[in-house]
Amino acid sequence: MKRAFVTGASGFIGAAVVKRLLQCGWQVAVLQRTAALGERLAAVAGDLRLIPAPSGQVAEFADDFRTWQPDTVFHLGWAGVSSVHRNDAAMQLGNIQFAVELAQLCADCRTPRFIGAGSQAEYGPKDLLITESECPTPTTLYGAAKLSACVMTQRIMELAGLQHAWLRIFSTYGPGDNPDWLLPSLIRKLLQGQCPPLTACEQTWDYLHVDDAAGAFERVAATGTTGIFNLASGVEVPLRDVVMQIRDAINPELQLGFGAVPYRPDQVMRMQVSTERLRVMAGWRPATVLSDGLAHMIQSCDSQRSVAR
Repeated sequence: MKRAFVTGASGFIGAAVVKRLLQCGWQVAVLQRTAALGERLAAVAGDLRLIPAPSGQVAEFADDFRTWQPDTVFHLGWAGVSSVHRNDAAMQLGNIQFAVELAQLCADCRTPRFIGAGSQAEYGPKDLLITESECPTPTTLYGAAKLSACVMTQRIMELAGLQHAWLRIFSTYGPGDNPDWLLPSLIRKLLQGQCPPLTACEQTWDYLHVDDAAGAFERVAATGTTGIFNLASGVEVPLRDVVMQIRDAINPELQLGFGAVPYRPDQVMRMQVSTERLRVMAGWRPATVLSDGLAHMIQSCDSQRSVAR
């Protein structure tokens, strides 16, 4: 049976990856930095092996890692994802150091495969179809740190004759998403009958359901595919249309505050992504239609709201 070691398992995408691995018959160990795994993994906690690391240092869990002997490491843990920390140099340097030390542990232990979670931020704003050959020009320290971690972990694994894959994640959505991100925040405010403040929403975006993103990580591992891959739906949609679709599903009479929030200086206005490499090399295809995924997300948010009342 295949064995996985997952960092960032309690996060939005990390929890989805853990659940997908379990569904596909993997034995899964997760890095546990806090006392509890969190709500996202509550239903599967009994199926997981917990490897504690209260201080978050690789040396702290290295012995347990060697005992576990995973076939694949899924590195999804990352501090400083929110906008307020994206240019925090100390935090982003810490992320690079952790990733490098984890890859070196894999090399020392002859762990066959390292799969990392990259980001669209590595490319920076682009007004063209983004393929993996596009030159990365990150505009945040977060994007620069992700790019640095990609290059360094890839080289460490390749020098050891081991496999490395890096999935550059664009925009994901689904139940359990960070409540402060755009779609969950929008849904929550509309369910409360509020008028959510928004940018003009002139962007075109690419939204991938989190379950499809998790499926891509598992497929890359199962097929032994290596290299850098864009992880997106491959479908460019107007953000304003997505916002209005959500509003109409909740209450078509609600107002939307378009233009109330200014764009950031480095605002990405177009997200046109090629996913052909991932489709061809790993045989992966997204399965969730956006309208269905949004309806499920609205239903989940409404259910949580009802429980909280």
